[in-house]
Amino acid sequence: MDEEYDVIVLGTGLKECILSGLLSVEGLKVLHMDRNDYYGGASTSLNLNQLWKRFRGDDKPPESLGTNREYNVDMIPKFMMANGGLVRVLIHTDVTKYLNFKAVDGSFVYNKKKIYKVPATDVEALKSPLMGLFEKRRARKFFIYVQDFEENDPKSHEGLDLNKVTAREVITKYGLEDDTIDFIGHALALHIDDSYLDEPAMEFVKKMKLYAESLARFEGGSPYIYPLYGLGELPQAFARLSAVYGGTYMLNKPECQVKFDDNGNAIGVTSEGETAKCKKVVCDPSYLPDKVRKVGKVARAICIMSHPIPDTNDSHSVQVILPQKQLGRKSDMYLFCCSYAHNVAPKGKFIAFVSTEAETDDPQVELKPGIDLLGPLDEIFYDTYDRYVPTNDHQADSCYISSSYDATTHFESTVQDVLAMYTKLTGKALDLSVDLSAASATAEE
Repeated sequence: MDEEYDVIVLGTGLKECILSGLLSVEGLKVLHMDRNDYYGGASTSLNLNQLWKRFRGDDKPPESLGTNREYNVDMIPKFMMANGGLVRVLIHTDVTKYLNFKAVDGSFVYNKKKIYKVPATDVEALKSPLMGLFEKRRARKFFIYVQDFEENDPKSHEGLDLNKVTAREVITKYGLEDDTIDFIGHALALHIDDSYLDEPAMEFVKKMKLYAESLARFEGGSPYIYPLYGLGELPQAFARLSAVYGGTYMLNKPECQVKFDDNGNAIGVTSEGETAKCKKVVCDPSYLPDKVRKVGKVARAICIMSHPIPDTNDSHSVQVILPQKQLGRKSDMYLFCCSYAHNVAPKGKFIAFVSTEAETDDPQVELKPGIDLLGPLDEIFYDTYDRYVPTNDHQADSCYISSSYDATTHFESTVQDVLAMYTKLTGKALDLSVDLSAASATAEE
């Protein structure tokens, strides 16, 4: 271990593994360590016995739930936008050759106490029961504007400079109702609060376009894809990638301590009496607790069921977003469901997550609106975890710390954190102009 590395990465969570892979491909010498004897850190994937041990202690799971090994329950379940940032990163690193993706069946939104398919195009807007007749026409016009919008073609801008006008001003031009704005902003553009309304509209319109283009890509019922066997496959795929580029992975390294010089600069990592030297350290918040602060808490329920979520067209994999206004909350709630169709549970079994940013100390009561939509449950586990963000100056201490995972059930915010960290580490933006078809052959299986 007594070698010098460009970067030492601590923790094998999704963010750390993606960064480790990107830096290895970039030609840096990377050592990747984890105090646990399994991959994934907070974003690990558990089989049935591990799930029971974590939430029920010494109890044994009932035999009616099926075989232990057929369960791959992701602790941080998130779908990937088919044309989104994460898929581009996976293609950029060529890690897609180690993974098999499958399209996700459905994308829904909760509106006035019911679940509806998210309409994403002008045609779908006209068919959607979410809106009345006149609102459908207004929404159709807005969707056509978004579909035809090209940043480099001023003719498509209809006289609006989206870098100057706000999203609210663009929406007002089309006269859309509050409920329509709610589902477009939160279930289509995937904004996690309403602050986007008063920001330049460019980002909002680009996010809507990303959704529509991802939806068109696999001609499925949603714009999302998910790996067979779940996200637990990702850290291992990146470990294989890293090895190809000469990176080193070490699991089960207890008490990894970052070592600093007299100026407070990270110079290496010590474990079991051995020290590896490095120029930079990348880690999750748990490895440097005195350089992060708590900013919130995620509350969630993990459920095992024997049926799909009702009113989702029998979707075997689905996301339902419950916008905050519909629940009288300050943050959205998310339902995630996956099943034996993605090899994450035995035949006939479905895994559902209900997650949100905690606003109280009672997850059972707080998550009830989402849990009530699931129908009968075989099992339910409640869980909360704190969210941390880094407070350090990476230029002063050479430590690059990721933020904790949020409550969202899609990868868009996670990827933004990874890309920002990559830029801080390398001084350049990652080129994400890739051939997206590289991830499609597997997705259509």
